[in-house]
Amino acid sequence: MANETPQQLLERAQAAADAAKAASDAAHTYAEQVANAVGSAAHAVSGGAIDPFVFQLAIFALAVFVGYYVVWSVTPALHTPLMSVTNAISSVIVVGALLAVGVEATGGDDFGTTLAKIFGFIALILASVNIFGGFLVTERMLSMYKKKG
Repeated sequence: MANETPQQLLERAQAAADAAKAASDAAHTYAEQVANAVGSAAHAVSGGAIDPFVFQLAIFALAVFVGYYVVWSVTPALHTPLMSVTNAISSVIVVGALLAVGVEATGGDDFGTTLAKIFGFIALILASVNIFGGFLVTERMLSMYKKKG
């Protein structure tokens, strides 16, 4: 590995990127299938009274509340490791947002492309703020353990 040429390194990086994209696509497909199956099951169980979108929206709202209470009940000793994980997740979101912002018209409608760019830009800004805030909070937490003197 140490004696690899830049071309070989580039090929390895491209192969890793292709594998990551394939895994991401597969995970997205599985998540979409599960969400659709659960939404359809709720639609069927309720006799058509619950729209699958409303069911998925309710799951999202519950996830927001659960996330809020989980984060606020974390002890200070665990806060710094969890912030580093949060920063890592936000960095993945930044990559996805950059892809959405840089999307070109690929035969789709211009409104969808523009909408993807807008939401990608919003996600990019929010994830960047989250990363920056995470580093500030982590630095503040770590400064509590430094000796004063």
